[in-house]
Amino acid sequence: MEMTRLQKYIADCGVASRRKAEELIQQGSVKVNGIVVSEMGIKVSSSDRVEVNGSVIKPESKKVYILLNKPSGYVTTVKDQFRRPTVIDLLKGVDERVFPVGRLDYETTGLLVLTNDGDFTHKMTHPRHEIEKTYQATIAGTPTKDEIHSFESGLEIEDYVTSPAKLKIISTKERTCVIEVTIHEGRNRQVRKMCEAIGHPVLALKRISLGKVTLGNLPEGSWRELTRDEVNSLRNS
Repeated sequence: MEMTRLQKYIADCGVASRRKAEELIQQGSVKVNGIVVSEMGIKVSSSDRVEVNGSVIKPESKKVYILLNKPSGYVTTVKDQFRRPTVIDLLKGVDERVFPVGRLDYETTGLLVLTNDGDFTHKMTHPRHEIEKTYQATIAGTPTKDEIHSFESGLEIEDYVTSPAKLKIISTKERTCVIEVTIHEGRNRQVRKMCEAIGHPVLALKRISLGKVTLGNLPEGSWRELTRDEVNSLRNS
């Protein structure tokens, strides 16, 4: 009988990403055969009874891959302790339990992928897999050539230096401009912090592509299934 690490089993059940599953285990929210498990490394099989927060879970037989155009005002989690709207609330008609691949912050809009495929999520979010993420931002003021060079070369933010990035000015107005930013990392509020670091705070932010997958003309708040080619392109990015 095939044995699987508990955090991977939880992810395969569509409950949470593997990283989030590890947090659930550490918090004591997971039981195996009636016993609370709080340490990593345990393996389970399909014959074991696994519960998360009191609910028995089973691996999803059908893998689904969803592209959502996230509106502002939604959190990128399955559940929110403050009872704010979550991106899951927007997935009307999706029967499978899915979870977000990575995050967009509360105010940020645009492309978000959700799935119940734990292996896919692990590959997409692992630091060594540098998938390009492109954003369109409205910022205060207009960056100078020197500021753009600093942005693209790497900025010291908090306790890290950002990896090389791209910044292209799309259009300008008297006090604001629209830029396109491409990064490889996925740190918390990174684009906002990078723009702040060069003196041009973000006023609005939207993710428009992930690897070769683009948002296209999908209306805000709507979702569609990723095509097989899109899923494969993300796997191979």
